[in-house]
Amino acid sequence: MAKRRKVSNILALALLALLTAGHPMHPYQMVNVLRRTGKERDMKIKMGSLYTVVQNLEKHGFIEATGSHREGRRPERTVYGITDAGRAELRDWLRELVAVPEPEYPKFMAALSTLGALSPDEATALLEERSRALDEDITLQRTTLEQHEGLTRLFLIEAEYALAMREAEAAWVRSLLDEFASGTFPGVAEWRDFHETGHVAADFTQLLTEEEMPTD
Repeated sequence: MAKRRKVSNILALALLALLTAGHPMHPYQMVNVLRRTGKERDMKIKMGSLYTVVQNLEKHGFIEATGSHREGRRPERTVYGITDAGRAELRDWLRELVAVPEPEYPKFMAALSTLGALSPDEATALLEERSRALDEDITLQRTTLEQHEGLTRLFLIEAEYALAMREAEAAWVRSLLDEFASGTFPGVAEWRDFHETGHVAADFTQLLTEEEMPTD
């Protein structure tokens, strides 16, 4: 089971990892490095959120101000470095995230769980549209990886994972579309009948009317 973190925003993980290199940075530097290294593919990076995360990391002793920095006429900026507590938190958090699978709730999964609200024909058309978009994204991700072939693989491993997940999703969507096209998808006839006549299948009606059994 996942631990309750003092700073749970996943952006904090990236900042702690960034600061382990031993080079203190101010928040504006942090966000620039994260963007240049492609971390926007993995998490939302917004300056407002980043400053809040930095403040919370400092509050809980994971980073500390080590000085200030000024460039030209720009305002003076506080520079932060990681603490021993921050290094320990980073390692503990990473071990948990890598080793322990946690339930995730993608929006596509939520849509699939309520797909019956659309007719089979409309669902098919939309899934075909998604399939084309996935293929385009896969091509783009492959091209991006090829452009960074000289970079140490460790710095691209999350991009490899993202590509593998996209490829798996694309294959699954194509398989589902094949079932719709061949009529082998279980219950597709009842699904179509519901949208054409309003008739609700008996097993679903039973599910709606069953009372939940009390638990001790």
